[in-house]
Amino acid sequence: MNPQLENARYFLKDNVRQRVDFSQTDQRRHIPPPPIELPFSRDARRIPLKKIDQLVTIGTIDLKNAIANRESRRDYLNEPLTLDELSFLLWATQGVRLKLDAGHALRTVPSAGCRHAIETRLCVLNIDGMEPGIYRYLPLEHELLFEQSPEKLNMKIVEASLGQRFTGEAAVVFVWTTIPYRMEWRYGIAAHKVIALDAGHVCQNLYLACEAVRAGTCAIAAYDQQAMDSLLGVDGVEEFTIYLASVGRKG
Repeated sequence: MNPQLENARYFLKDNVRQRVDFSQTDQRRHIPPPPIELPFSRDARRIPLKKIDQLVTIGTIDLKNAIANRESRRDYLNEPLTLDELSFLLWATQGVRLKLDAGHALRTVPSAGCRHAIETRLCVLNIDGMEPGIYRYLPLEHELLFEQSPEKLNMKIVEASLGQRFTGEAAVVFVWTTIPYRMEWRYGIAAHKVIALDAGHVCQNLYLACEAVRAGTCAIAAYDQQAMDSLLGVDGVEEFTIYLASVGRKG
């Protein structure tokens, strides 16, 4: 077998677990867990979102039809999504059901060890009532934090996604970053495979939730790492892009 392929396949296996001395992880050394949400200035501009119990007319499709109709969709109408629909999609993918302590919370998606090493950033292009720009989802507050408004954002997201035109035609692009230490705190070098698994859980919930609001989505794993991280303003080391998905109104 090609040695490069063999080495790459190692990531998919769980052999690493037999090599980890879990007694030496930061959790076992009684180092406090990293917070479940990145800090932000309380004076920063934030957009409140409706709680799930207030969205009584959103997301009423039955699960069987949502699964049966799920597919990747790259063609979108030039029609905005509503803020309520966006609120539902954010709740479905990263919503907090119960905060347990400073480092743990139960959410709408599973995560290894309840570590939730995924952050959600949005490139908002066509959401009714929202200024185009880059926002970060605050799951504890269920709010959006405005971060920046780059010029020609639609063109920049296309460029950072390696020329995939439909990203610039979407209403919003979900960009999931990871903060690896949240998972490394518990699992050490065994953390990284499960971070990738967690990203898959999040994206599948987005697919099903989009079906419930007459929207389409397309998962994207091919992107320019440096360009995407730079566009979001993350450092590329302690936090970096891991996955993204375009979302728009389907015809």
